[in-house]
Order: sequence, then C-alpha cells, then structure tokens
Amino acid sequence: MDETYIKIKGAWVYLYRAVDKHGKTLDFILSRHRNKPAATKFFARMLEINGLPRKIVIDKSGANTAGINAINKMLKGFGCPIPIEMVRRKYLNDIVEQDYRFIKRRTRPMLGFKAFASAAATLDGIEVAHMIRKGQITPGLCSFQQFAELAT
Repeated sequence: MDETYIKIKGAWVYLYRAVDKHGKTLDFILSRHRNKPAATKFFARMLEINGLPRKIVIDKSGANTAGINAINKMLKGFGCPIPIEMVRRKYLNDIVEQDYRFIKRRTRPMLGFKAFASAAATLDGIEVAHMIRKGQITPGLCSFQQFAELAT
C-alpha cells in the first residue's frame, strides 16, 4: 500500500493505492488529506472488498501506521483474534511504486486537474484500463459488466 500526489486546482491531493505481491491492483481511492481518517477509510474499504490480509507492507508514513492500528482495534472489537501484521520498510513496496508510473505517465502531461470530481473519474478510468491491461478480467463474465463493476 502506498500513496502518491496528484495536483488538482493547484493543490496536491493523495491517490492511495493497494497492490498485491503479484502486481494486481486491489483498490485505489483519491483523498484530499493524508491523515489517519483518510488512511483508515482506505484500509476499511480495501478490507471490505478484498478480505483480510495477513500483512500489509507500507513505507514509514505515520498516517498509514495510525490507519492500520485503528483497523486492528476495530477488528479486535469485532472478535478477530489475529491482527493485521504491518511491515514498515522503505523499499519493500517497490511493486506499488513501479505501478504508479502508468498513472503518472497519463497525468503528467495534463499538468493537473481543475476539479476533484473530474480527477476522480479520470483516475478511475486510468486504473480500470490498467487493470484490464494487466489481465485482471475474470474469464466467463461479460467484459462490459466487469468494467462497470471495476469503475464503481
């Protein structure tokens, strides 16, 4: 899990992304803030969609650490006996760092966005197209239906 910066209306916002060890995109969210509530919201959404991981690799961001600790407290309150292990290493999250280059390649020539909603919609499209390119489409289902599910 990692975040990167995107410029919207001259201000930096944060694109949180989670990628598994095989390079598949698990989830992404655009946030105005890089703080504990934003990280907690991202982790809660990611866990709801993808299930409970054994460990999460992050960089040394305090907001992400606080978010994972908050999620572990919630899980303990729900009766989950095993907390999510947090690994804080600068270079272990290189898979997600390398995965950003496809987004940055599309957004750099734009020189930023004018509105948060249009940035979110554009980044959703870029992410879904990248997921299709990586082969994350389930065989047997209608491609349009899967695209619609990924885009929501």
